[in-house]
Amino acid sequence: MIIAIFALGTQGDVQPYLALGSALIQQGHTVRLITHTNYQQQASALGFEVWPVEGNVQEVAESEEMRKLLQKGNMLEINRYTSRLMEEVVLGWARDSLNACEGADLLMAGMGGGSLARALSEKLNVPFIEAHVVPMTPTRAFPGVLLPAGGPRLGGTVNLLSHHLVQQVMWQSFRSADQKMRQSVLKLPAAPFFGPKPQKRHPQPPVLYGISPHVLPRPADWPSHIHMTGFWFLDAPSWQPPAELQNFLDSGPTPIYVGFGSMGNRDPEQTADLVLEALQTSGQRAVLLKGWGGMVRGDLPDFVHLSGSVPHSWLFPRMRAVVHHGGAGTTAAGLGAGVPSQVVPFFGDQPFWGNRVQMLGVGPAPIPRKNLTAQKLADSIQRMVSDVAMQQKAVTLGQVIQTENGPMDAVAIIEQHVAESAQLH
Repeated sequence: MIIAIFALGTQGDVQPYLALGSALIQQGHTVRLITHTNYQQQASALGFEVWPVEGNVQEVAESEEMRKLLQKGNMLEINRYTSRLMEEVVLGWARDSLNACEGADLLMAGMGGGSLARALSEKLNVPFIEAHVVPMTPTRAFPGVLLPAGGPRLGGTVNLLSHHLVQQVMWQSFRSADQKMRQSVLKLPAAPFFGPKPQKRHPQPPVLYGISPHVLPRPADWPSHIHMTGFWFLDAPSWQPPAELQNFLDSGPTPIYVGFGSMGNRDPEQTADLVLEALQTSGQRAVLLKGWGGMVRGDLPDFVHLSGSVPHSWLFPRMRAVVHHGGAGTTAAGLGAGVPSQVVPFFGDQPFWGNRVQMLGVGPAPIPRKNLTAQKLADSIQRMVSDVAMQQKAVTLGQVIQTENGPMDAVAIIEQHVAESAQLH
């Protein structure tokens, strides 16, 4: 099969689809990846046919306006800002994606690129499979994950309605750009006001979630075509650490990890000061990830190593605990490594994952970035490195997660669906 996967966003957004696509490639399928130029080299090395689209997501994340929005953590304002950016690039994305999908047998996407993939599916009459790493299907079990944290006790009916609210907020913010690309490039009628109609295909296309059911139990009210396969991890077995990093790991007690990924800070040096004070107070060594947030300082104490990008699958199992922003991919990596996690959420689904970590007993309560202080972080770090029960729960959960093979389970579901569809046609 020729499969086109849309993977747009930050490294954490894209990496699970690299894992899923790699599994498809291993099974002999051709995978075309529609993504930003940032990831072209990495994806090409994994065997993808890469179709880059306009825009550098790192530049957007590091922009002054986005830094201010991330600091506030207001999802609606962030949505409005990204919607304006989409208006500027959507025609180019549609043209490039139309070429990329020519001759494809199947289209796949999650939140990043989902609307674009759905419109192309309609244009080309090619099946589309939703593949998410954040739970988007409405359920009574928990509230919409992009809503502000704090509503798990609202009740089943309100939970269900909250998912539809989230879907509408996301759709309405993108509707203008969607109409623009449909009419100008794809020559399609505008989608209905409340969003594109569900696909009318038989058999029903599966909806895939790269989430472990041991971390988020599958809701009982989800229909049978919705699958939780386990996390989509991208292995890095041949990765070798820089000598400076390996020397730091070997030179003293096991450190912790602190990094906020692509979440920018208006004042990265202030963030670094806060983290260093917390480490000194707690008496811990740490690998501090520079990340896109730019936590850079001139002279660092010897109990800290400032690192560039390192595969989480390699680094996290070598840590005592991990402190991070709570993105879906980073959270999965921390849980899979079997170490306690402190989530410091900025916005979006990050508070949801922080609450899951706490409910599972494998980390303290999330500390929203805007409420983070050196003392709070120091107390959290001290708890993670001293709480034996928390550490054991983290180890046990990590062992269970490591028995799963989310990408290959997803591939089996995809292949079964395609085979069933072929029999009917």
